[in-house]
Amino acid sequence: MNMDPEPISAQDAAVRLRRRPTTIRKWRERYAARVVGREQRRDYFDWRDLATIDGCITRGEDVPPTPEGRDQLRASLRERWQGAA
Repeated sequence: MNMDPEPISAQDAAVRLRRRPTTIRKWRERYAARVVGREQRRDYFDWRDLATIDGCITRGEDVPPTPEGRDQLRASLRERWQGAA
């Protein structure tokens, strides 16, 4: 499985997550969402990090405060799913 960041704009992430682009941009400050690049005036976020933030919010769980903490959460969830298969 490829673990490299998957760059995505706030606009495109908002469409995929069914949220507003302003919400995605607010996550940069509130949850330290991982920004993987900037082109002109547009930030590009790591899709996996945003999806993890969204999943925690949807499940009513605390969002890990750092991107590295969310990486660890995804790894533990992946292990749990693979063990259940």
